[in-house]
Amino acid sequence: MSEAAEISGKPGWRKVLASLGNRKTGFMALFGFSSALPYALLLGTLYAWLSDAKVDLETMGVFSLIGLAYSFKFLWSPLLDRVNLPVLRRLGRRKQWILTAQVLLGTILVVLSTLDPVGAIGWFSLLAGIGAFASATQDVVVDAWRVDVADEVATIDMLSTVYQLGYRSAVLVGGALALFLAEGLGWPAVYALMGCLMLVIAVASLFAPEGRPTSAVIAADAATLSELRQPGELEPRLRAFALLFVGLLWAWALITVGIFMVRSLGSDPGSRPDSVAFVAQQGPLIVIATVVVPAIIAAWLVRQKRHGRYVLTQPVPMTRRRDALLDHGYRALILPLTDIVGRLGWATILVLGLVLTYRITDTIWGTFAYPFYLGELAYSKEEVAIASKFFGVGALMLGIALGGILFTYIGRMAVMTLGALTAALTNLLYADLAAGGAVMAACARVTGFTFLVEHLGGDERLAKLMFAIAGENIAGGIAGAALVAYLSSITSKKYSAVQYALLSSLTFLVGTLGRGALGKMIETQGYYAVFILTTGIGLIAVVLCVMEWVRIKRLGRRAGLDSVALATA
Repeated sequence: MSEAAEISGKPGWRKVLASLGNRKTGFMALFGFSSALPYALLLGTLYAWLSDAKVDLETMGVFSLIGLAYSFKFLWSPLLDRVNLPVLRRLGRRKQWILTAQVLLGTILVVLSTLDPVGAIGWFSLLAGIGAFASATQDVVVDAWRVDVADEVATIDMLSTVYQLGYRSAVLVGGALALFLAEGLGWPAVYALMGCLMLVIAVASLFAPEGRPTSAVIAADAATLSELRQPGELEPRLRAFALLFVGLLWAWALITVGIFMVRSLGSDPGSRPDSVAFVAQQGPLIVIATVVVPAIIAAWLVRQKRHGRYVLTQPVPMTRRRDALLDHGYRALILPLTDIVGRLGWATILVLGLVLTYRITDTIWGTFAYPFYLGELAYSKEEVAIASKFFGVGALMLGIALGGILFTYIGRMAVMTLGALTAALTNLLYADLAAGGAVMAACARVTGFTFLVEHLGGDERLAKLMFAIAGENIAGGIAGAALVAYLSSITSKKYSAVQYALLSSLTFLVGTLGRGALGKMIETQGYYAVFILTTGIGLIAVVLCVMEWVRIKRLGRRAGLDSVALATA
């Protein structure tokens, strides 16, 4: 009996244990850790070092561009799907880029540890920017690796769960632990230590499994390119027009982001653009130009091909160099979109709506969390750190682990729906805090949570904050694990880097649209009204989850899948 068949017949908890013991699952946790560590060090902890070094706030403003690499990482994802590195290509399509990014990140962190933030701020900012680019690149390839290696044993659900656990563990190491170590060792020693840790992870990555051998990938790509010139495929002229239009949109997006980064690196602090305003104003336009409009074009191309319009009636050979450029460009930019639109059909609208709304309340609310805790509720920084950073992260990891277990018992879409529902309803916990916190205080007392907090040195006021944060973070952990698993499940292994990067970018960039309006609503109506509104917005995602769940169930029945297969859908 095969390993996959053996595991499929085991009870739920045994499936979990068997999956956790799989080699791919272990490396997925390691890759999750390596993805979050540089993110925490470059986007959070670095500001603490600069503050200790007495770097002025205007100079620190240059580091605001670092986050852009993560927001717009999908722009260079087609290259990561198509380009192989000399020598390292032997490692595999994904590992060659993972190893390169990890070595580069480890080296940059070590070099940063040798620099003086005040005297070498130019080099400091340049290295931090390159590090953010390398870190975002690693994220894209790790996401693609997860899709590529998933199978019946190391399922996409379990891989997504352990990735999240590894990721959150690294946030603690790169954040709280780094701050603690800096008190005794100093910042240079901490960054040198973290850099060495990244290099050790890079060595370990050499032994990670690869989805498909490079030779198999190259053969499959060659077959795809050959198929583009066979009867029934779209005419080269039509494909050229589509590629030109989409290529111009992507080029505009890349140039726009590039110009912003160059301007942000300017020596005059007064002339530096505001990164928050850039993401809020240009972010949606970039998503429309690189995702929405190309998706509409892809849908039109799929329709023409299905109806036999503008298609080849006989094979057309590749005779000129520009023919090869056309086919390779079409394969990199257009086929990932036509693939997903062709597979989903009209359900693409439902899927995009679900992706856009699933975490929108979290992405919008996150900006106002600390003003709410510190300003509105008047908690101290120490209290917020205990409740949010330490206890909150523990609750989040509990939610992720719970989501992973639930995948096995009730299936992916059930967990997805549960995550959306609990994430929406936990906004009411904060609404209660905004109204005085009577319900949270009562719940904390009844469950004995207040008693525990008081015996650990806290009080009832801290207990009700921790209780609310625990509820939200457990729900957020379940929802986060479910979303990663869902996005991975609808991504094709042939185009995993591009498709996952595009879909995940929609999840986070869309949150910028509502922040301005939400800020004004807080000023005029207060936090309570905002939390009621975000609860309602979250319920939209619940409805879309149910619709998608029904769609997947119907597809399964049409395909004749058994009840076990349907349960994991």
